[in-house]
Amino acid sequence: MAVKDTINNAFSCWMGDGPESDVVISSRVRVARNLVNLPFPHLLTSGKGEEVIKLVERAIEKESLKEKIGFLELIRLGELVPLERKILVEKHLISPDILKDYQRAAVVLRSDEIISLMVNEEDHLRIQCFLPGLQLHEARKLVDCLDGELEKTLPYAFDEKLGYLTTCPTNVGTGMRASLMVHLPGLVMVNQIKDMVTNVTKLGLTVRGLYGEGTEAYGNLFQLSNQVTLGKSEEDIITNLIFITRQIINQERIARQALFKERREQLEDRVGRAYGILKHAHVISSAEALRLLSDLRLGIVMQIIKNIPACLVMELILHTRPVFLVKITGKEMSSFIRDVYRAKLVREKLSQAEKI
Repeated sequence: MAVKDTINNAFSCWMGDGPESDVVISSRVRVARNLVNLPFPHLLTSGKGEEVIKLVERAIEKESLKEKIGFLELIRLGELVPLERKILVEKHLISPDILKDYQRAAVVLRSDEIISLMVNEEDHLRIQCFLPGLQLHEARKLVDCLDGELEKTLPYAFDEKLGYLTTCPTNVGTGMRASLMVHLPGLVMVNQIKDMVTNVTKLGLTVRGLYGEGTEAYGNLFQLSNQVTLGKSEEDIITNLIFITRQIINQERIARQALFKERREQLEDRVGRAYGILKHAHVISSAEALRLLSDLRLGIVMQIIKNIPACLVMELILHTRPVFLVKITGKEMSSFIRDVYRAKLVREKLSQAEKI
């Protein structure tokens, strides 16, 4: 699948089934790297930015890298139209921040979208791996493999005492950020989510919304990640995140069980109403779609709804975003017309899933 195919397809492999996927949507490991003798990206001229891109382009063409990682495609973000760049953001393959100066930036993708690499975002390189469910160790292995292959060709900025040098001091050291996307409707419904966020923050993790820093937890989706990289090993960072996440998984499952035991009729009614509206509505706003799809996913993993795969919900969450609707129809639309197309798309997708 080429980058253009990625842009036309809302589904990514990280949306599939994986360990603990009733609660954990995906695992991501990302490392930040910079090159010696070049200014950090925010100080790069357009010429120097292109120099970084060409160095990366040559590095990913090495046969030894292809043998271990597979074929990687690089595309300059300036070659894409604004809508296509926004789709890559929606799919978590690039960050919103990289669009601030996209003319000197690029993205590298593997066809399954499990591996991606941002060039000239906050750092020269942001190497990341996405896997479905709770698979942080596996994601780290893939990142380490690609990172090691790149380091054979690219001169990384590294200090014996500080570790890998990065634009932001909080990333100095391993340069690694590990994060998990989790679906926590149970904790939200029993009003325990604020306590969870407070406790997790005290334990050294950051809790963000669906699209990272400064975003809300739409659809009861949250991102958990480590706060600090300096002075901690990669193994310690991942082990700590997994340990805390397993406690959250347990709390979420207890909350779901309590809802089913104590408020079964209300829960089944809420799930059934969400399913019914999604199947039959002709106008659905973006906010309403996220709320209803969250309830539907809860019903699926609790086996209240049995004929829809849970992975379809994440695909629909992305597919019904305004940017994808414009891509599908090929035209700009008023908010009302988008709501009409969104409802139509959801009806069609659910109808197709029911027939399988």
